[in-house]
Amino acid sequence: MKYVIGRGSMRRSFVALAVVLLLASSAGAQSPSPSDPVLVRRPPPRASNPLQRDGDIHLDVTVHDAQDKPVPGLEPWDFHLTDNGKPAKILSFRGFDGVVARPNPPVEVILVIDEVNLPFQQVAFVRSELTQFLRQNGGRLPQPVTLMQLTDKGVRVRPRPTTDGNALVNVLDQISGRISYINPAMGGDGALERLQISVRGMADIAENEAARPGRKLLVWIGPGWPVLESARFLRPDDKNRRRYFDAIVELTNKLREARITVNSVSGLSGDPRNGMAYQRFLDGVPTPAEASGGYLALKVLVTRTGGRILGPGNDLAEQINACIADANAFYSISFNPPAEEPLDTYHELALQLDKAGLTAKTTAGYYFDSPQK
Repeated sequence: MKYVIGRGSMRRSFVALAVVLLLASSAGAQSPSPSDPVLVRRPPPRASNPLQRDGDIHLDVTVHDAQDKPVPGLEPWDFHLTDNGKPAKILSFRGFDGVVARPNPPVEVILVIDEVNLPFQQVAFVRSELTQFLRQNGGRLPQPVTLMQLTDKGVRVRPRPTTDGNALVNVLDQISGRISYINPAMGGDGALERLQISVRGMADIAENEAARPGRKLLVWIGPGWPVLESARFLRPDDKNRRRYFDAIVELTNKLREARITVNSVSGLSGDPRNGMAYQRFLDGVPTPAEASGGYLALKVLVTRTGGRILGPGNDLAEQINACIADANAFYSISFNPPAEEPLDTYHELALQLDKAGLTAKTTAGYYFDSPQK
């Protein structure tokens, strides 16, 4: 199999997003569900401060202390942003502590059950842990939650996020596990196909969510897709390097535009082949010459969007709780990119804080795309 996700195929998949709806909960079965989640109406975002003019590049930033506790109350002058090593002026700044200042719309949690890469034997365990998570506090969830399922046929999604965990359990009970047609006997071709389906699914989710306001925490449930390390994948020809680069550009920018922070949790055991291999691919990719499939690995996307990598372990519900515990404590800033430069020029971002002992996490970089959206 020689096909590698490229810009043309991904853009067409963005435009022609085919999302299959999960069975609606029994409570909502009496009324028809919208056929396209993009059209679901959400509460409008809070109006910007008239003294603040939003820039074209928007970043959500989390700040934690040495004990991994969120740090509220910082001011714009506490942050120093650089873009490719040059100071970038922060044009707008908003802080949320989750108590007095809460984001509007509220932060959405997206739970993705990855049945393409999740061993079939673990599906029942994942569903049990998800049920435990959804039934916490009598089924009253602290954040609106959307359930999604990645299968060989693409992404399935329940169209409306909800804080009713019991309703989501009803949806979960109607999801039947599928045995993937991709099996170990397919070798490298099977691994490549798993990567293609997974990355396309992530891209479709990002495209779908970009039309909705607000910050989103995506929690990917499963070990992730293969990190392709053989010479065949690490040293692709020029044509496939360009395709990988185009996919990296598209996914990097789409996740940022959708305000998605990717998190990874995994159950009883992960794929030992994935291990720490992803750490070789954490740098930005400035040109097609450096591109390969490793830069599209799940844990790379987690790291470069400022998310958390947890597991493997038998405490999946607690891992999800850890990913979303501080969902409403963050800062929202914006700035402008350079006025004009070649399309797809890579920009590495760095955010420093004046106060010692604090760690800031946000998007690690972006690619210039004109006109800005």
